[in-house]
Amino acid sequence: MNNITVDILAFGVHPDDVELSASGTLLKHISQGKTVGIIDLTEGELGTRGTAETRYAEAEKAKEILGISIRENLHMADGFFTIDQPHFLKVIEKIRQYRPKVVLANAVNDRHPDHGRAGKLVAEASFLAGLRKIETYLDGHKQEAFRPKAVYHYIQDYSIQPDFVVDVTPFVDKKIESIKAYATQFYNPESEEPTTPISGAEFFNYIKGRMLQNGRYLGVDYAEGFTVARPIGVEDITELL
Repeated sequence: MNNITVDILAFGVHPDDVELSASGTLLKHISQGKTVGIIDLTEGELGTRGTAETRYAEAEKAKEILGISIRENLHMADGFFTIDQPHFLKVIEKIRQYRPKVVLANAVNDRHPDHGRAGKLVAEASFLAGLRKIETYLDGHKQEAFRPKAVYHYIQDYSIQPDFVVDVTPFVDKKIESIKAYATQFYNPESEEPTTPISGAEFFNYIKGRMLQNGRYLGVDYAEGFTVARPIGVEDITELL
């Protein structure tokens, strides 16, 4: 039975979602000694470029670059997964297995319909994971109910006003390296695959531009933004940046 627990468990409906929007935050917390895991809901098999097989290899490379503790794929159907009991249970099992303090989830609303749907699925599953009458099992053992302290949604394609931002300035280069691990998805002048909204040479300027915008809130170079469904508790308002 797997007894690994993590401080932060980041869910992404497609491999590369977490890297694009929250990997700087993960890298920062890993540098502070926190343990981090990523759960991909689908294999990204409907993506215009690459294949499910290449995504697996790319996700593994990104895992090594980030230095995360675990990475798994729940094999939901890209584009066609639904918010229902079987899908809730898959997410609940992982939350109960890894018992994270914080869950990160897809944006609450975005250009790709999978993103908002996955964000809702993970947020609701995080609550349901705390209900002891919902039974799940791991390796034949009944899992204990567990609810994370918080669920935060990272911001993706749509420009959404963040509720808080995280200074990731020292980790930008490593973040970009983890994104580029998905070589089939991003700019390659020799690629013969179709052009997509993220495959142009300018896309990384957009990624850095979004982080620059968020950094202005703190007076730092680069930051990543998140939204919350409920207010965040604060112990000392004089320590806020």
